[in-house]
Amino acid sequence: MQVWELTAWSRDGLRRTERPDPAPGPGEVVVGIEAASLNYRDLVMVNGGYGRAGGALPVVPLSDGAGRIVAVGDGVDPALAGQLVVPSFFQYWRSGRFPPDALTGALGGPLDGVLQERMLLDAGGVVAAPRGWTAQEASTLPCAAITAWSAVAVLARTRPGDVVVVEGTGGVACFAVQFAHLCGAHVVVVSSSDAKLAAVQRLGADTLINYRRTPQWGKAVRADVREADLVIELGGAETLGQALRAVRPGGTIALIGVLSGGLAELPLGPAVTREIRFQSVTCGSRDDLRDMVRAIDASTIRPMIDRTYPFEALPDAFDRLEAAAHVGKICVSGVA
Repeated sequence: MQVWELTAWSRDGLRRTERPDPAPGPGEVVVGIEAASLNYRDLVMVNGGYGRAGGALPVVPLSDGAGRIVAVGDGVDPALAGQLVVPSFFQYWRSGRFPPDALTGALGGPLDGVLQERMLLDAGGVVAAPRGWTAQEASTLPCAAITAWSAVAVLARTRPGDVVVVEGTGGVACFAVQFAHLCGAHVVVVSSSDAKLAAVQRLGADTLINYRRTPQWGKAVRADVREADLVIELGGAETLGQALRAVRPGGTIALIGVLSGGLAELPLGPAVTREIRFQSVTCGSRDDLRDMVRAIDASTIRPMIDRTYPFEALPDAFDRLEAAAHVGKICVSGVA
């Protein structure tokens, strides 16, 4: 079968090659991967940014994908064959709180990811895709969507009338806008591009702020709407201060991305005296993924897909991700 492998910790280490076809053992399934999508995590992983947590080389990259079950092992319902499924990002985190071994079961490093024609998975590590979704649409779910769902619905428990601020217009951001809108929140989106803001407005954004024209956007949120109940913090070092200014006393800042740097100065006074909750978000469990799919099935949500590249053009997809020119998710078609 055809696969992409990372053979060295750099973009030059990506190689298209072949591996033997997998065969399912007891409790396992083989999924024919039909589509994949990229996350910023994948770019960091390829460049060796996760250190030992990235695992050993060679490794198959990318964590987000979808495909149909093409073979089942003993003990697995044969009726599952042909079902469109997505793998859970953390294969060892099935339910409950974040377990100590969760990171050892992450797809796309240290475990092999989805850029392979056929993927061997534990049957308990896959979830049925939303009804009526294509494989390309479903490929956006395992990392980006579940991270947004965990932040908005699981950890912050967003309610109707809440104010949710979302930084940026990437994959996690677009899903956060949709889930917050689904919860009945007033959604504020902050971006550097009017064109990108116009695109996410169609997803349910209520207030749009261009931070190039309004660098003190935290103050603008309070003035134009009110203090935020939740801020989806994706920018990192350069945005955390504004997030702190935007959030209400007792509110939550969901720490997800570090696009502008991983070391930030934090004014402890406002954080401590206003009981701000800083909540890191690292995807979610298999059960969280199932719950999210149920919510999607009861809604009209569809993913924002920026562009799709053929399997052989993976380096071009990485170029677009690195350039940050996209809105939503960048996809790669599978070879299954």
